[in-house]
Amino acid sequence: MDESSLQLISGIGAKLEQLTRPSKDVIVKSLRKVVSVLSQIEQPSVVEVATKALVVGKLEDVTKPLRKSIVKHGLSNHTDKDVRLLVAICVSEFFRILAPQPPFADKYLRDMFKLILSMFMELADTTSAFFSRRVKILETVAQCKCCVIMLDIDCSDLILEMFNIFFSVVREHHQQSLINDILSIMTHILNEEVSHQLTDVILRNLVQESKGATSAASQLAASVIQSCAEKLQPFVCGFLTSCSLDRDAVGSELKEFYHEIVLKLFQCAPEMLNAIIPNLTQELMTDQVDVRIKAVNLIGKLLLRPEYRLAQRYHALFVEFLKRLCDKSSEVRVTALQCAKACYLANPSGIESHELLTAIEDRLLDFDDKVRMQAVIVACELAGSNLKYISSKLISEVIERLRDKKISVRKKALQKVMEVYRDYCNKCAEGHITMCDHFEQIPCKVLMLCYDKDCKEFRSQNIELVVAEELFPVLLPVEERARHWIHLFSLFSPLHVKALSAILSQKRRLQTEMRNYLAIRKEKENSSEDMKKKLKSSFVKMSASFPDPSKAEECFDKLSQMKDNNIFTSLGLLLDEVTLKNALVIRDKFLKVIGDKHPHFEFLQLLSSKCSFNIFDSEHVCCILSLISTSGLGSNNLEAFSIELLLVIISNFPSLMRGSELQFRLLFEEKYLIHDKIIQVLAKVGSHISVNFSDFYPVLKKICLEGTRTQSKYAVSAIASLIDVPKQYVFTELCEELVDSLHSGQNIATVLQSLGCIAQYSVSTFEDLDQEITQHVYKNIFQAKSLDDLSVTEDSSGCTVTCKLKIYGLKMLVKSFLPHRGSQVNRQINPLLGILLKMLQKGDMFDNIFSCASDKAYIRLAAAKSVLQLSRRWDLHISPDIFRFTILMAKDSSSFVRRLFLDKTHKLLKEHVIPIRYACAFTLATSDSLKDLQHDSFKYMVEFIKEYSREARIRQTSMSQGGSIMDFPAYIVVFLIHLLVHDAGFPSEDCQDEAMYAQFCGPLLSFLNASMNSSVVDGDLDLVNNAALYLNYIFRAIKRAKDAVDAQRTPRLHFLADIGISAVNSLHRNGISSVCTLGTILLPSSLYKITPMESEEANLKFLTQSFVERVVHVFKSQVSLPVGSVHKRGRKCHEDGTLNMVLGKQVDFSTCGALETHKRSTRMETSSGRRRGHVVPPNALVSIGSHNKGFTEELEYGASNSSEAALEKRQPFSSSGSVTQKPSQMESQVSTQKFERSNALKGNIGAGKIINAEASNSRKVKFNIASKELPSANEVLIGQRIKVWSTFDSCFHSGTVDDFNPENNTHKITCDNGEVEILCLDSESWETISDCSLTEREVVPSDKANTLHLRQCGKDTLDKFRGDANQQSKTKLNMEDRKFRSRKVPLSEKRKKGQILSRDLSSVSEIINIDEDAVAKRTRRRKL
Repeated sequence: MDESSLQLISGIGAKLEQLTRPSKDVIVKSLRKVVSVLSQIEQPSVVEVATKALVVGKLEDVTKPLRKSIVKHGLSNHTDKDVRLLVAICVSEFFRILAPQPPFADKYLRDMFKLILSMFMELADTTSAFFSRRVKILETVAQCKCCVIMLDIDCSDLILEMFNIFFSVVREHHQQSLINDILSIMTHILNEEVSHQLTDVILRNLVQESKGATSAASQLAASVIQSCAEKLQPFVCGFLTSCSLDRDAVGSELKEFYHEIVLKLFQCAPEMLNAIIPNLTQELMTDQVDVRIKAVNLIGKLLLRPEYRLAQRYHALFVEFLKRLCDKSSEVRVTALQCAKACYLANPSGIESHELLTAIEDRLLDFDDKVRMQAVIVACELAGSNLKYISSKLISEVIERLRDKKISVRKKALQKVMEVYRDYCNKCAEGHITMCDHFEQIPCKVLMLCYDKDCKEFRSQNIELVVAEELFPVLLPVEERARHWIHLFSLFSPLHVKALSAILSQKRRLQTEMRNYLAIRKEKENSSEDMKKKLKSSFVKMSASFPDPSKAEECFDKLSQMKDNNIFTSLGLLLDEVTLKNALVIRDKFLKVIGDKHPHFEFLQLLSSKCSFNIFDSEHVCCILSLISTSGLGSNNLEAFSIELLLVIISNFPSLMRGSELQFRLLFEEKYLIHDKIIQVLAKVGSHISVNFSDFYPVLKKICLEGTRTQSKYAVSAIASLIDVPKQYVFTELCEELVDSLHSGQNIATVLQSLGCIAQYSVSTFEDLDQEITQHVYKNIFQAKSLDDLSVTEDSSGCTVTCKLKIYGLKMLVKSFLPHRGSQVNRQINPLLGILLKMLQKGDMFDNIFSCASDKAYIRLAAAKSVLQLSRRWDLHISPDIFRFTILMAKDSSSFVRRLFLDKTHKLLKEHVIPIRYACAFTLATSDSLKDLQHDSFKYMVEFIKEYSREARIRQTSMSQGGSIMDFPAYIVVFLIHLLVHDAGFPSEDCQDEAMYAQFCGPLLSFLNASMNSSVVDGDLDLVNNAALYLNYIFRAIKRAKDAVDAQRTPRLHFLADIGISAVNSLHRNGISSVCTLGTILLPSSLYKITPMESEEANLKFLTQSFVERVVHVFKSQVSLPVGSVHKRGRKCHEDGTLNMVLGKQVDFSTCGALETHKRSTRMETSSGRRRGHVVPPNALVSIGSHNKGFTEELEYGASNSSEAALEKRQPFSSSGSVTQKPSQMESQVSTQKFERSNALKGNIGAGKIINAEASNSRKVKFNIASKELPSANEVLIGQRIKVWSTFDSCFHSGTVDDFNPENNTHKITCDNGEVEILCLDSESWETISDCSLTEREVVPSDKANTLHLRQCGKDTLDKFRGDANQQSKTKLNMEDRKFRSRKVPLSEKRKKGQILSRDLSSVSEIINIDEDAVAKRTRRRKL
């Protein structure tokens, strides 16, 4: 110590002490000198106590004057900041140099500490010029530990204030030494004494960060707790325990931050919570939801510190935490999911990670949609964080949420799984992971959303955008995309392929229509009405590809009015650009030019996407071909799938193959023997690529001769696609070689397939060699005897080689009568039908040929399937016997025949390519002995009723002239009753056993039961009411008819009709509505004959009404629809049981008398045969008609004697006439007209004549038929339902013909999906859907007395007419004798190929009886 310094301090102190009121300047000047000197004085460090006491005593003496002057003048409370700062420095220095003795008396120390605390309060201002001096004061106070003195002088309030000051002034940017000094002071205090108040301050600041304060205070509090954990633990644990046991009893406001405090304490001093954490288990189980949520959040955060191994140390707590994922509160479950995710991400390899994943996976099936949505989010985020090791089961469960019952969950699942799949694709491209099935399942499931009819967001229009723009990362290379497509395609089911094809087909249709629209815009006269109609039609078609068609159509309309063609120029460029990379550049430039301010920016953004090849482009095709040819896929299995994918692509966009012809040709030569689909690819793209026919023909020819049957089928198709009209001789040469090969016996199966396919593509070629081919098949194949060793079979089918060849020969003949492209067959189908009938009856066509039971079963099955196929086009020629034996395949002795036949029938009915009467097979099989077959039959029947009922109603309401009752499933009872009447198992006449009758009538009653069950049609009571109405009228109509095949069976007919009426009344609880009535019920004239008869003649003596009711009761007590046969989901059931649909004019069916009519046969003097027509007008409750639907003459090789006799006379088995019975309160008589067709038919049918018949007491009726020119065959299609074959989609598109334009010979067709097509049906393959075989009319009373007016009942088509060109039809009416005769109807002598005969006879007789020659047929499948 320097003596001069000490004297200076003493002198300044004495001087200030002498002054009475020193000025500020004097004080500041004096204290600055003192501060400067005091900072140089070191604290005595003498070891000897005596020496140290002397030194301290000396310092006390030296500083005493100054200390006295500070107290005397109250400088500690001076108002000037400079003075106070200098005084505080002096005081802190006094504490330092005089320690351990306090520099002031106790009564003055409080003021001194308050002065120091005031300096601490300014520490937050780091920019102040005095900040360093204040830091020095803090440092000095910390070093000398003088704050402890406050405990001695009972200044607890100042200590509490100091703690609060420290927490309030500490900042993150403070230097660590400052924070250490603060911590040191606080630690010294707490080590001496801890209070509840100080604990509260510390804990409050510990959670300050969560309340928005600075984190420095929280960090300081944590540091204090860490430093004084032992001292604070009793107070902290006491507080936490009180909060845990009874929080309401705790007075501190900190109880609201109880969980935050626990978390903070766990982070800084976890050992303090050893006694607290177990108590959290009780909080997880409390009844208060908010407490459980906080507890879950807390434990979730505690688990984020894996180093503390909380789950292992407190396993019971962890188990209870997992249980909160199943909490009764959805809010708790959502919180638990979020916490579980955080826990897993913190330690994915931890022991508890598996349990967490399992618990999360379970929540994907939670009953609350919010929880499921959160589970999807959590699972996808977990998958994205660890794609390589994530559970495949978890991914599968997440994908399943795409089918969630809540749309919101589906949307979120779609968004999240797309993110996961894009991450997966990037990782695969980077080489971090390899392709795996469970991730490739994501796009598979996304495609399946196309089948979701309940949500418009997931229709194919939206899924197309998802697949095009969200499936892959934008920058993912095309080769990587191709690899992913091939891999995921290997996981496709037929439904996936169908969904992808539907999306591509939708995209293709829009692009095609957009090209047409752009071409229309370029035409000069775009203001005409015709042009406006074209534009409107184009807009409707294109709008069908958008999520909101009506809005899209409006946008199209507005865009078309724009004069700026830049938009359409850019769209044209997009349509022509077949590479994705360039298309993206064009699209981005296009959108940038129009700008997001454009009123239709969003629509144009969407339209430009749909116009681009952004799902598949030419580079995709090139990459796929390259991967196949270079074996870059590493698997033959993937090669096969890649070819199938290629087939799907080019089926919709064959132009994408352009530029890859050479690569494809090389691939074709290398792989065609391995992959049959390559040949099919060639068949698809043949007409769209530039290749030399000679490069492919040698290989295709070899395939037709030596390949497999499948290969030969596609090879013929490929040849047809590669050649043009001038090269048709190719088929002739090929056919001749095939015939030579057939005679030589080489590869007979393949040769037969090739010949059948050639017959479909080139009818003339096949017909040139028809006789030679057919005779060979009859003689060498059909008459071939089975091998001696019947165990010699082909493959594992159980069928001998000889049997196989017979089936192949039959298929070839059937194909020859089903040509493509609307070609006309000029051959007789009678021999083939005769063969089919014998095969159906005997399992072979010749009695002297011995075949094993298995072969016979296969032949019967092949014959039945052939009938089904022929019914597409030749249904008019299928006789009742053939139909009956075909349907009886459902009751065949062989179970596999029954199974395969029912499956085939179901498939064809589902495709709407065969008449509905074949659904009778399902009803017969509902009593099958095999439970699974019985169940499937019920399922097929239910699906048939549901689908066909809805479609029939749509046709009925959408067609301008209404639908036909024959479109509804109920109409099959007309054929089902015929089958039962002629069933050999019909109970004998003396049988009075109700149970036996109930069992026999099971097929009929089962069908009625399903038809009356509202759950079958998803609760649609309108359809049920319709079915009940139709069935009631049909049964009543049948009761007025006789069996046309065997009149002696008529009592059975009427008994079954009574059963039907009783069953309908019993099963339909709402009763039959009388609001809507039917005017005419048409019955097939080949099955039913309507003639006057006595009522007693139609009834069995003992079959009373009560017996009938007992039979129905027995059935109802034993039979019900099987569980699972009906879909549960569907639209809401209507409560109103009345019929809302107008089915026709309401007619009074009360009878006032009976009218008699007699039938008179008229003969066609043609070489092709004769037909009989008959008409009987009854006095019935309903109007009955007999029509030629489905059944016509039985031709050669018929089984029955009657049919053979008819054929010998060239006379048809049954009449093609339509017989209609009409009810009225007045006695009426109905006329019949027979239109006999000549071999050549062209143009419109001749005009009718006026026929008058005046009513009299002798029951003569005067008919007034106005003379009117009948419409053309093209015009009569208007209002009909047809199907048009799409070569791109390889399927039919259904629609309604709305209009015909004679100028360009085109029809306007509105498809069921909303699209509108303008087609020339002469160049399309199409077929009618309606089951009406002819144009049928009904007579209804008009307002004028004694005059009958006509209205159209239904329409159908006739495919082909043959006969003498000079032949004329004759139809005469003898009104005096009330018998129907023939009168002449002039027909054109010139044949028009593919002409459809269908008339709008709105003013002609409502009964039409058309005699057709032996080869005439009703066209269900019409190809032009």
